[in-house]
Amino acid sequence: MSKTCTQDSCLLFVYNADTGLFNTMADIGHKIFSPGTYQCDLCMLTHGYFSERSEWRNFIERLGIEATFLHRDEFRRHFPEMDVLLPAVFLQQEGETRVCIDARSLHDCKSLDDLKNLINVACKQVLE
Repeated sequence: MSKTCTQDSCLLFVYNADTGLFNTMADIGHKIFSPGTYQCDLCMLTHGYFSERSEWRNFIERLGIEATFLHRDEFRRHFPEMDVLLPAVFLQQEGETRVCIDARSLHDCKSLDDLKNLINVACKQVLE
């Protein structure tokens, strides 16, 4: 199984969006003109129209566990055997990769604070 983190444990955040300039531009347009139908709840919470929210970046930097970020196409290349609804947050630990926050839980987050609380709970379980 592919390993994307450099430490023994890390959180792997996977966006439900693909890499590339065209995809990025299309995502920006979609967020602006039809945010209610945008397919990546993780992106909507953590990014504005053009960049990552500073509150989110500061939170990630203080987590106490490595955080890695992949887009959907990158995730599928690294983990072709995993058929998981995205976006999702995975825990990579001891050579295993498992979902720790699923797409439904991310969808239920109505604010960045909700997301941060979910991540704090996941981290607490890992770091204990």
